[in-house]
Amino acid sequence: MASIKVHGVPMSTATMRVLAALYEKELEFELIPVDMRAGAHKQEPFLSLNPFGQIPALQDGDLTLFESRAITEYIGDEYSEKGEKLMCPGCNKVKALTKVWLNVEGQQFDPIASKIAFERIFKGMFGMTTDPAAVQELEGKLVRVLDIYEARLSKSEFLACDCFTLADLHHLPVIHYLMGTDSKALFESRPKVCEWVKKITARPAWAKVVDLQKQ
Repeated sequence: MASIKVHGVPMSTATMRVLAALYEKELEFELIPVDMRAGAHKQEPFLSLNPFGQIPALQDGDLTLFESRAITEYIGDEYSEKGEKLMCPGCNKVKALTKVWLNVEGQQFDPIASKIAFERIFKGMFGMTTDPAAVQELEGKLVRVLDIYEARLSKSEFLACDCFTLADLHHLPVIHYLMGTDSKALFESRPKVCEWVKKITARPAWAKVVDLQKQ
């Protein structure tokens, strides 16, 4: 039995982020589904794993973690010798750049992109109606972020450096959903961003995450 357990669902962007890191590291794990519709994430025993009642939670032996980005950083550090590095080995300047783009994803990209995904995809799943005005406003904000990405990616193959890192991986879940909507034009109209998206979404580890959604 795998010592690593992930409590979550494969449709969740936060859970997908953790699964991608585990697959990149070629680690064995057990995915334990959480019945969100029944509110299991707001009840015990899940609350003992994450008192904030949000998925995912990870157990690795006697360690329990929540917050997907913290989990992926733990995976990268704890299993640094396995699979893909995820944190580019190099000088402190390279590590600092990686942290910069990790923060950019969490503070500049995801707050906008996740709201677009909610409007375009998840509202429909919950029987709600998309707000076109909200989508237009959000896409206007995302355009400005992607223009900065375009400039950055003209200088390096990936966001932090010329290696694939967590800074790239963290973008995958929301990009995956947006590329199935009209919002994909925002990415495809920027050559460097488009090339970057193609590279990171074509990774074998990511294909395994997407396959989990089909099971």
